[in-house]
Amino acid sequence: MMKAGLPEDASKRLLNVRGHAAPSPIGGQIYDLAGKLFPICRSITGEGVRETLRMLRGVHDGVKIHEVPTGTAVFDWVVPKEWIVRDAFIECPDGSRIAEFEKNNLHLMGYSAPVDSTMTLDELQKHLYSLPEQPALIPYVTSYYEERFGFCISHEERTALRNGRYRVFVDSELKEGSLSYGEIIIPGEEKEEIFFSSNICHPSMANNELSGPCTAVYLAKWVSERPRRYTYRIIFIPETIGSITYLSRNLDEMKRSVIAGFILTCLGAPGNFTHIASRYGNTLADRAAKTVLRGFDSGHKSCSFLARGSDERQYCSPGVDLPVCCITRAKFGSFPEYHTSADNMGFVTREALQKSYEFFVGLTEALEVNRKYRVQCKCEPQLSSRSFYPMVSNKKSGQSAPGVRAMMNFLAYCDGRNDLFDIAKIIGHPALDLIPIARKLTEAGLIDGP
Repeated sequence: MMKAGLPEDASKRLLNVRGHAAPSPIGGQIYDLAGKLFPICRSITGEGVRETLRMLRGVHDGVKIHEVPTGTAVFDWVVPKEWIVRDAFIECPDGSRIAEFEKNNLHLMGYSAPVDSTMTLDELQKHLYSLPEQPALIPYVTSYYEERFGFCISHEERTALRNGRYRVFVDSELKEGSLSYGEIIIPGEEKEEIFFSSNICHPSMANNELSGPCTAVYLAKWVSERPRRYTYRIIFIPETIGSITYLSRNLDEMKRSVIAGFILTCLGAPGNFTHIASRYGNTLADRAAKTVLRGFDSGHKSCSFLARGSDERQYCSPGVDLPVCCITRAKFGSFPEYHTSADNMGFVTREALQKSYEFFVGLTEALEVNRKYRVQCKCEPQLSSRSFYPMVSNKKSGQSAPGVRAMMNFLAYCDGRNDLFDIAKIIGHPALDLIPIARKLTEAGLIDGP
């Protein structure tokens, strides 16, 4: 089993994670990857998903692409037909075109069935979607499980339409095919797993969609390049049907192995972090997320499972009950750009992506060293003989020496009952700052895990 402590350079990396020094510019790389993926038309199935997975594999060659055939029963659901779309537009009475798929793939309602027809404006209105409260934006609309067609346009453009006959054209296909998802398994010294999940189904959504998988694949790259105690399972799936499909194939193994899991979504916009808890909010994932966030982002929020909205709905459902919570920045549904054309590459920032990446690196480091520590001697150990405490003592020694008070408080609760996150909460000290302390004490033989 790997030692609980970290090598010297690891503790220095954690100082970087806390923002005390400039970490490597991964945020820019994450942003650039998102920019390359942004124009791709994705849905819950189709070539856009596969192209996205292939590009993620360009960052981490361990991405394995799985295909699940149309019609496969996945618990109470069935894998739908595969959607292929080549072109779509509306031709106005004067011959001009609007809602052109080639200009913005949000113009076509997701999973639209093929059509080539003319109709009156009143008939067309039944197939149009817009946002009166956000008149300049294009909404994101889908109809996965009932065949229909539709177009999404700005409300300004919609109200400007005039009577006449309109041609509606959708060159699409719904056929027997498959649902695609990506998976990276990174073996560790132990079979217990840390699980990360992100979605790859929304077209042209920078924050709501691409910030998650782009951060996750760079996190996977970071994990792969370091010694690790745990095994890591990182997946890239279409939302809802993807998680249900994945669980239908892997649930038994995951229930045996996964000790903590996290959904990565909406991580690219500036603002504070939000933790959406598992169903009862008492898993290792919840404790780790809340404890690390407490020292990482003083303005973060924590919501109960009642605020759920992503795949925590599936991972935490009765009978599944995996220890999974969700981490976001601008929480889904809470920002005006959500599910609109305003969720573009101008909405997300390199700095926000960098900070999100740093958070997950820090969270991973904390989980790697987490255990229930036990002091290996009776009474307080002699810290001064190990250069952990000033040799010259005065009334402020325990407060003024760097880290001394935190180290002494940490030791006071190393009784074999508390893990790193418990102790961080009890003593009110950031969990990330306790990692180098745990390293020093472990290497000195003063504490050990059971």
